[in-house]
Order: sequence, then C-alpha cells, then structure tokens
Amino acid sequence: MTVPITPRGPVSEQLLTALAQSATPDSPDMELALELTLQSLDRDLDVITDEDLQLALLLSYGLSYGGIVDADDRWEWHPSQVTLRTAIEERFEEQLRERIDLGELPAPEAEAVASYLFAVTSEDEGPRISRYLAKKATKEQAIEFVIQRSIYTLKEADPHSWAIPRLTGRAKAALVEVQSDEYGGGRPDRMHAAIFAQTMRGLGLDDSYGTYIDRVPAVTLASFNMMSMFGLNRRLRGAIAGHLAAFEMTSSIPNRLYGNGFRRLGYGTEVTDYYDEHVEADAVHEQIAGRDLAGGLAAEHPELLTDIIFGARACLYIDGLAGRHILDSWQAGRSSLREPAVVLA
Repeated sequence: MTVPITPRGPVSEQLLTALAQSATPDSPDMELALELTLQSLDRDLDVITDEDLQLALLLSYGLSYGGIVDADDRWEWHPSQVTLRTAIEERFEEQLRERIDLGELPAPEAEAVASYLFAVTSEDEGPRISRYLAKKATKEQAIEFVIQRSIYTLKEADPHSWAIPRLTGRAKAALVEVQSDEYGGGRPDRMHAAIFAQTMRGLGLDDSYGTYIDRVPAVTLASFNMMSMFGLNRRLRGAIAGHLAAFEMTSSIPNRLYGNGFRRLGYGTEVTDYYDEHVEADAVHEQIAGRDLAGGLAAEHPELLTDIIFGARACLYIDGLAGRHILDSWQAGRSSLREPAVVLA
C-alpha cells in the first residue's frame, strides 16, 4: 500500500480522483483532470514552483515508476493521462529553456565536452548546503535535509536508467557501468536507495516511499520531475546524459561534508554510510559520466550537444533553486518543509 497523498489544487485533486478508479477508454474524471490542467496552464504560471502542477506531474510519473500512488496500471498509457502529462511537460521544459543560459558550447568531442562540464560544475555558485550541514545545521535541520532528498533518493538511479535503451555504443556502456554501481553491483543491500533507506531509519524516519511527499515543496518535486521528464522522453536523451554528468560531478565533495555533518551531530555509520559510500564512488562516476557518457554521446551524435549541455545546466539550476530554498529557510529560522516532520524516534 502506498501512502495517501494530499492534493495541492484542482488539478492534483481531480487527478487523484480519476486514478482511484479503474482505467476505461472513456473516463469523465480523467477528461476533467485534463481540462483543469489546460485551464491552469492558460494562466501562464510558473510551473517550476507551482505546487498543484508539480504534484500532478509526480503522480503521472508515478504510474511509470510504481510505488507513488495506488492505481490501475492501465492508466500509465491512457491517452488522456498521457496528454495531461505532456501538456505540463511542454510548459515545464519551455520555462527551463527560457531561463537557462547555455553560453558558448564546446566542440562535440568527448574531451571538449568533459572539460566544459568539469569547468561549469566547478564554477557553480549555488547554495552550499553541504558546508552549512557540516558546520552549523541542527539535528532538526539535518533530518529535514534527508526528508527533502528522500523524494529522489529512495528511487536513486531510476530516472537515469530510462535512458539505457535509448543510447548506443560508448555512451550506453558508460551509463550501464555507472548504474551498476548505483544498484549495488548485484548486492541488494548495497543499492544506494537501500543504503539511504537505512540512513532514514537511523534518523527515526519512515523509509516508505511517499511518506513525506505532502511535506516537501514544489521545487523539491520539480528536481525529481525534471529527471523523470528527461529520462522518459527519448527526444531528451541528450539532456538526461548531461544531467547525470553534472549530478555526479557535484556529488563527491558535498557527500563528504554531509557525512561529516552527521558525525558532528553524533550519528554513527548507520546514518553516514550512504554519504561515505558516495565520496569514492562518485569521484569515479564523474569521470565516466563526463567523458564516456556525455562526451561519448556528443561525439557519436553531435546534434545532441545542445541538449547535453542543457541537461547539465538544468541540473545545476533546479538543484540550486531547491538548495537555496532550504538554506534561506534555515537562515531565516524557519522550516524548509511545508509542515514540520514527525520523527518516529
């Protein structure tokens, strides 16, 4: 059983109503959800921070992932449901492309692309939550951080895995190599999502997927939704490759600081294992993702270069927004969650 989800507006409320029923060719409730979606999009709102539409998008993607909402599996490819999803996606992608400056593109060569990505990720001036958590965060803030990250991390690697059948050659081999590590190299207990679940339990949190969806803001949902959008759309395979490269390149050092922060707060290996695992693993992954995945894809398909860079820049942009929300909230003395979390222990 999945955790009940509270709607955040007319679109998500109607979508939940439709998904609670059996999927049929003619579904008035799903048609109404689509109509309400189009009406909402007509208001020219900011999809990235819209609570209602980001939750609706998460629910839609949840039909492909499973474990987010209890629903008839036939809803996944129901025409009206897919039309609802793509309508939100189109505006989401449009707004991302409007806001992200790609700058001067590198040559479509593996080393040039890798060098470019290493440069832009090292120059990124996004909020430094890792430093704050390492030195200043309270236990309550550290727990909030884990709750915010749980929306993606309990399904870690899954959004990027959608790209495996969409790639070929060097890029495909590189992605499989990275994902193999993410999934524990054949050991279920070492899957990164499983190690993160252990971290949650160590903090007294419920590791059931969806427990904290109601508590996290739209920008947190947008981070996961963007990965899903890139991974589930073949035309955006360049973007998901670039996203993973930037994601891995900005992981190793922050995870070392996260681990240090939890140790400072008195937690042991049951909490820090996840972060310590990523210090070494992601130092290797960033090389593979930058040169062989993103760089190899650009060399094989130069026409995807723009999207590769877009995906990397989008990763930095959205994760920067999410991080800034958390850090600004803490520095202002308030919770970064929509409502305080209930800790089990």
